[in-house]
Amino acid sequence: MSILVVGSVAFDSVETPFGKADEVLGGSATYFSTAASFFTDVDLVAVVGEDFPAEHVAFLRARNINLAGLQTAPGATFRWKGRYEYDLNEAHTLDTRLNVFETFRPRLPQGYEQSSFVFLANIDPELQLEVLRQVHGPKLVACDTMNFWIEGKLEALKKTLAHVDLLIINDAETRQLAAEPNLVKAARIIREMGPRTLVVKRGEYGVVMFRDESIFAAPAYPLEAVFDPTGAGDTFAGGFMGYLAATEDLSEANLRQAIVFGSVMASFTVEQFSLNRLRTLDLEEIRSRFRRFKQLTHFEDLSEESPAHVFAR
Repeated sequence: MSILVVGSVAFDSVETPFGKADEVLGGSATYFSTAASFFTDVDLVAVVGEDFPAEHVAFLRARNINLAGLQTAPGATFRWKGRYEYDLNEAHTLDTRLNVFETFRPRLPQGYEQSSFVFLANIDPELQLEVLRQVHGPKLVACDTMNFWIEGKLEALKKTLAHVDLLIINDAETRQLAAEPNLVKAARIIREMGPRTLVVKRGEYGVVMFRDESIFAAPAYPLEAVFDPTGAGDTFAGGFMGYLAATEDLSEANLRQAIVFGSVMASFTVEQFSLNRLRTLDLEEIRSRFRRFKQLTHFEDLSEESPAHVFAR
């Protein structure tokens, strides 16, 4: 089952304590699509400028990403420049040039309106709602947002969330959106806005999923080398949604597996700048790291033979 994703395709210039990269391929929809393409087909809706090189288009096509919805508009492609200090959980934005993305109005190509799995990447919530008005009866709608929209377009965001099944945001955005510092309380408040499921990204501390009365947490995969966290959240969302679409299974057990697959994809992304690690990644590496994730979090239940004195106090 294919996924419809609407978001940004961009050029990133990134500096971290471990190196820098200028004018490399980035954007929320790019990271999402590339990660999801390891599991299923992807229909991408985004806009680029006349300066967007053919080699990037060829890369996306090579990943079996459908580019019928990739518009080319007069002008320059969206650009973001940022820096990370040793706290890699926080990006410091140095420059943002929306360029053609500023006037982007998503229009779905014929056939996209029948999409069963929809991911609304981090764009204006009014545009997210416009996309949903064009889609007929999706099985799962998931979306992302950020502090900029929470601060500036809260009411529009709430209208969008009323039509969303699953929200993926970070822990600071969770507390901000709910106006509640306690993460568990904040999750309940947000789910009352519409999304049945809330997935909270916590950077190097992993992921927490709130759904109905259950809470599931997965750690981040421990890595010796982390070069660039840019796009890790979007890559997580791509792996997560890609696995759900491939299996067409929205059960609790499968959502938990999808969380781990999303975490696996994010762990590969941060190992190199831009999408470079995903360019060489193969399915066996993904399966192997998934198995290691399971070992990382596995422990045995108490047995009937557990020593009674352990619980005697």
